[in-house]
Amino acid sequence: MRLSGVVRYAFLSLIVPAFLSTLWLYLYPVAQNCHFPAAPSNYHGVAPFRLLALGDPQLEGDTSLPDPHAPFFPALVGLRHRLWTEPLDVAAHVLQRVLKDMVTRDVPRLVQMQRKKLDLLGNDYYLAHIYRTTKWWTRPTHVSVLGDLLGSQWISNQEFDKRADRFWNRVFVGAHLWNNPKHEKEAEEAEEAEEAEEAEEAGEGHDWDYLDTTDASHSPALLNVAGNHDIGYAGDLDHHRIDRFERAFGRVNWRIRLPFEDALSNQTSELHLVNLNSMNLDKPAWNQHLHNATHRFLDQVVNDTHTRNPLDAVILLTHVPLYKPAGVCVDPPFFSYFAPHHGGGIREQNHLTPESSNKLLDRLFQPNNRSDRAGIVLNGHDHEGCDTWHGRSGNDDKSWHQEKFPESNSTSNGIREVTVRSMMGDYGGNAGLLSAWFDLDAGTWKFEYATCALGKQHIWWAIHILDLITVMLAFTSGLLHLFDRPRHQEGRVKVKANK
Repeated sequence: MRLSGVVRYAFLSLIVPAFLSTLWLYLYPVAQNCHFPAAPSNYHGVAPFRLLALGDPQLEGDTSLPDPHAPFFPALVGLRHRLWTEPLDVAAHVLQRVLKDMVTRDVPRLVQMQRKKLDLLGNDYYLAHIYRTTKWWTRPTHVSVLGDLLGSQWISNQEFDKRADRFWNRVFVGAHLWNNPKHEKEAEEAEEAEEAEEAEEAGEGHDWDYLDTTDASHSPALLNVAGNHDIGYAGDLDHHRIDRFERAFGRVNWRIRLPFEDALSNQTSELHLVNLNSMNLDKPAWNQHLHNATHRFLDQVVNDTHTRNPLDAVILLTHVPLYKPAGVCVDPPFFSYFAPHHGGGIREQNHLTPESSNKLLDRLFQPNNRSDRAGIVLNGHDHEGCDTWHGRSGNDDKSWHQEKFPESNSTSNGIREVTVRSMMGDYGGNAGLLSAWFDLDAGTWKFEYATCALGKQHIWWAIHILDLITVMLAFTSGLLHLFDRPRHQEGRVKVKANK
């Protein structure tokens, strides 16, 4: 068989698998029937609030690569001088050792560096594919990245800017911060409507509170939560990291109020989206001023929420999950601290402390031991994900107990907490889908959560490599066919001449 026939056979063997696998990859939310949980019929099955929740993309960069300023072949450094100054037999031995080091160390290091660069590029497009495809199919009204947007809080400003640029221009292409000009105008109008006495009494106005009345379903804004790999834990968090995060990704503490009105019943209520910097809730903290600012923001939100419609609901967005005992989630409680000469602050934590968790649950969702306020908590940090029910056994029970949500009696008093599984490839490329609507029969907000996962990054790589091989075979087959045609025609002419 001619080479062109072999190549053509290989192409025909791969074209169908390549087409079907590519079709699945770019339509995987359709194939898996991914959708936001449906609302009742009075909403025509479509919840008025649909949040696409993404956890811990952790964009890596130069910290995962060899030193970019190091020479490509370190073994060659100083070789010329040694060859000129050493005796001939010594120089020959030096040259032999240098060649061995190049083959065994320098070349593998160079190959590894290029492989890692390609891996980072592919990872960006893998994450971008999850965001783009899931958003296209599910049509969320809002999108939130629940912390750890980047892979390290220790990076330089230059590297931070590079990763931020990749975040906006490669991974989340077309996305925009919530405070775009249209939103800013409405926020300014809402602030002007506040009474001057309240602003003076608060000491700093309501610059953390925004009213959103726009229809963002066609272009949902990105609501970014700060994580430990973005700004650090309480023991090393400082003004500089806060400033550069807010410059690139938005504020670390804010509240957005989303008004909803039912046309049939004229029932009005609001959803309060509260983004809380959970990295600075617990103590000891390196910067006491920033720690106090976070608690002051929480106090302002709580005090303002108490004055509003009791039918309003709260969606709390944090990075660090609420406290829960070992066995409820994959990660058990864990806390470590810096040495005293480094401030003694929190170095790492898997959960918030019980005190901080109870404060959030008590004050946001059960204020002054009155009737429960509807709501849900979303966070990241635990890459494995978790679904927890924080409940109370009775009206007189002031303590919270935690259990896995599927095993709980979620009809009792309590709050659901969803720790969204990471969208990184090692965790299956997960996306969370949260629906919220006001239930007229129950007179309260309802929340339902679903997931949609692409699968490990190897699937994305394998399908695109298969596509590349198929295209190359098609191109090669076409070239060989063009080369074989003149030979075939020449052979036919010779046959006719012999006749």
